[in-house]
Amino acid sequence: MNSSDLIQPRHLQRRAEIYVRQSSPSQVLTNKESQRMQYALRERAIALGWHKDDVNVVDTDLGRSGTSIEDRKGYQELVAQIALGKIGVLLAFDATRLARNCSHWYQLLDLCGYHDCLIADRDGVYDPTSINGRLLLGLKGQISELELHTIRARLTAGILSKAERGELELTLPTGLVRTESSVVVKHPNVEVQQMINVVFSTLLERKSIAQTVRWFIRKNLLLPRRNRFGDIQWKRATAASVSSIVTNPAYAGAAAYGRTRWKKSELTGKMQEKKIPQDQWRFCVKDRFPAYITWETFERIQSMLYDNYAQYDRNKTRGVPREGKALLHGITYCGECGHKMCVQYKGGTQYLCNHLKQQTGAPVCQRIPGDAIDDQVVAWFFEALRVAEIDAAADVLKKADAEHDNVLLARRQQIDRLRYETQLAERQFLKSDPDNRLVTGELERRWEASLRELQAAEDALNRDGQQAPTYAIPADLMEQLKDIGPHLPELWSAALLKTAQKKSLLRSLIDKVVIHRLTPDQVKTRVVWRGGATTSDVIRVTVGKFAWLSGAAEMEATIEQMTKEGHSDAEIAKHLTACGHRSPRSNKVLESTVRLARLRLGLLRATHQSHSRRVPGFLTIPQLAEKLRISRQWIHDRIRSGTIKAKKDVKANCYLFPDTKQTIDEMQATISAFHAKLACRGGHQDD
Repeated sequence: MNSSDLIQPRHLQRRAEIYVRQSSPSQVLTNKESQRMQYALRERAIALGWHKDDVNVVDTDLGRSGTSIEDRKGYQELVAQIALGKIGVLLAFDATRLARNCSHWYQLLDLCGYHDCLIADRDGVYDPTSINGRLLLGLKGQISELELHTIRARLTAGILSKAERGELELTLPTGLVRTESSVVVKHPNVEVQQMINVVFSTLLERKSIAQTVRWFIRKNLLLPRRNRFGDIQWKRATAASVSSIVTNPAYAGAAAYGRTRWKKSELTGKMQEKKIPQDQWRFCVKDRFPAYITWETFERIQSMLYDNYAQYDRNKTRGVPREGKALLHGITYCGECGHKMCVQYKGGTQYLCNHLKQQTGAPVCQRIPGDAIDDQVVAWFFEALRVAEIDAAADVLKKADAEHDNVLLARRQQIDRLRYETQLAERQFLKSDPDNRLVTGELERRWEASLRELQAAEDALNRDGQQAPTYAIPADLMEQLKDIGPHLPELWSAALLKTAQKKSLLRSLIDKVVIHRLTPDQVKTRVVWRGGATTSDVIRVTVGKFAWLSGAAEMEATIEQMTKEGHSDAEIAKHLTACGHRSPRSNKVLESTVRLARLRLGLLRATHQSHSRRVPGFLTIPQLAEKLRISRQWIHDRIRSGTIKAKKDVKANCYLFPDTKQTIDEMQATISAFHAKLACRGGHQDD
């Protein structure tokens, strides 16, 4: 029976809508009393005067949060019905069921007031069109928003308090388990522990996640991963699985909280989880868990991974050492503009500064041959290391032996696990009922698959055991090596170390290398060592032309003088090398360089070396090309094609042209026709 003066016949002619909502799926499953009280509003609507057939319950938003209306389909449909004027009263257990945000709440009040829709809860009936009703409903909406904020603040404070002490029970990574007494220990499976140790040791050896993944795949080793039920499953190594292990501070014994932030994507508008730098983590409590690695090792790994970031050129990181020939890749900087230089192998190893070209379209800043730079920096590196280099190389070789031992241990543990699974499959098959062919057939298939997998693992172990190499340097040889410091460059080139390992050794002492071209064949090189000390010098590099050599004029003068004195080309080349000169593409002056320079100067040693260059009344091809300002090759090509009619003079042994104005005019006409033909071709292509 109607118990409110606000309810008028026009309201009763429309429907009564009951909105039911609970904030989370867990509340839907466990908080049944809240559901019962909300569904009981149906009897309240009947008591207010609505017929039972005109009462509708909207419960499609069960398990949805009230902080937003985007995912609440039931609420959106309810608002649409109010806007169509089909609802006379809207019932909810309290204001918190309808909205937890004042902006959404007042929009609903305005809509209900405009379409004359009442709002009712367990306490009474309110008219949004009246000032008193709007005031009460507004207060209820504000209290609803404040209540949500208070609840969230209370829960967050409890979480932060536990996280600050390192007692917050977050999900542990594979390899760590929490006992019933909430004590964190390593996984009891020794194979799981060993494989996680292999991941870290391999990463420290290979220097990158991608190389670590390739190593696991090449060795046919699997990684332990947890499924959604928390059970261990052995899966193929991937970049994501290795990255999740080596970037998790829990393996270093630290309980970290706040390593990520949820931000709205600028592209999709959806919330996305973003990792933040370590110095911005909310809390990080060390020595809370049993550690697989030390905290110092964990920080070294994070620094190494940051350097390996794919956009190292833009972010000015060093990059991972790779197998390319350029030993200073990733640590070379341009002395002209200060930006990082990249490497180009086309046309030989070159250090290239193209930052300004990429950003502004400017020409390439510097392009410098890299071989001479690498050789000099390596020489400086050996001067700084001496005996320490022998120890470092020995450590690398010992790590190779340790790596092989880890592989054999992992294979033995894998065989133990597969042998247990095979025995378990055998027992299950023997216990099955022979008459139940559906079950016994499947169990037999599993048993046979386990036997094949076990046999494959045993074969792999035997193969690796028979091919076990020994890289470690014997103790007596180590003592001999330490006495031959001057021969370290020879050991470096003995192919004991890979290129990536050589780069890693260089980076252990060198912070960066700055190169600046002074002249075409001279590059000032400055090495900045770890700690801030520097070494600088001017290095001679190869060039493409004799004229680009800084001492070209001096060399030509010496060649001319010594040739007139009767010295041979070999003697002149030896003298120039002793004076510090060099050929464009060699570290010494070549005899061929002297001969070509001498011929350019017109200094001939015998008459048969050249025919007479001056024939009265005639022009040779070089003389004609010089008059017409075209290349000699162009005239030779026209003669071979028959465009220019000419025959060799037998006596002069060269092509001769009459030195007349008619000859010049005919040649210029031929050149003009050639250019006109090219222009026609170009126009046709454009059309």
